[in-house]
Amino acid sequence: MEVKRMTARLLVTKLGSVSEATRSEALAELRLMTKHDAESRLIVAEAGAIPYLEETLYSSSHDSQDNAAAILLNISISSRAALMSTRGLLDAISHVLRHHATNSSPFAVQSSAATLHSLLVDDSYRPLIGAKRDIVYSLIEIIKRPNSPPRSVKDALKALFGIALFPPNRASLIGLGAVAALFSLVLKDGRVGILEDATAVIAQIAGCEESEREFWKVSGAKVLVDLLDVGTGSSERIKENAVGALLNLVKCGGGGVVKEVREMGPGAVEGIRDVVENGSAKGKSKGIALLKIVEGGAKEWDFAV
Repeated sequence: MEVKRMTARLLVTKLGSVSEATRSEALAELRLMTKHDAESRLIVAEAGAIPYLEETLYSSSHDSQDNAAAILLNISISSRAALMSTRGLLDAISHVLRHHATNSSPFAVQSSAATLHSLLVDDSYRPLIGAKRDIVYSLIEIIKRPNSPPRSVKDALKALFGIALFPPNRASLIGLGAVAALFSLVLKDGRVGILEDATAVIAQIAGCEESEREFWKVSGAKVLVDLLDVGTGSSERIKENAVGALLNLVKCGGGGVVKEVREMGPGAVEGIRDVVENGSAKGKSKGIALLKIVEGGAKEWDFAV
């Protein structure tokens, strides 16, 4: 352990070198160290690496930016508090995300979004990260951009999901255009993994009063109903997410949503029944509640989501 501490201190000292080559070499070694040795992550953080890594996210060198972003992601797995207690870290991550289409390397964008997702595992950080409108806006822009790499889109969606888990963040997501961006992704992207992650975020965002109007603008309820139709070939996870989203819409919306849900076709009803029979425990309970609404046996206030 002491050898690891000495090694970490030596490498962190090199991060402050005036020589770019020395800094690059230290970054590459720290990346390998934190990737393969879980114990070293906290050690590297305690050695004072995070401020240097934060500064390196602003670097014009893609190699340096990539390594710094990867090390921060590795550290976030074991030492979230060390990152969140570093002043300016979220601003540095925001810088990488804001320039996703220009100066930032795709890998650094992906690692930065993945770091946010890792930090958002801790529910106490969700209000703090969700309040950073520049971060939320940049994540939405990543999923909107047609040329964004699939990995960047997936990592951005996972970060948005973590942000949406804190209910007060949902109105902010809607205000920044998340609903249109998410449904555009669902309609235009056929990749199962992307659709699963996008509908997971949609299901969370549906759970607020502001959702009904924005979902209506993009025919959101109809799209969700179509995803439940067995003819669309949606995965079980997509169907569970669609059920959860419709249920949240019914709970938070008005009579128009209830009417739309009750007018679902037989294919969609069959999709709900499939979730009831084959879904997860949570999916089954939501499917049962939605079936009661569709069949007119319950009101939207008869269940909790």
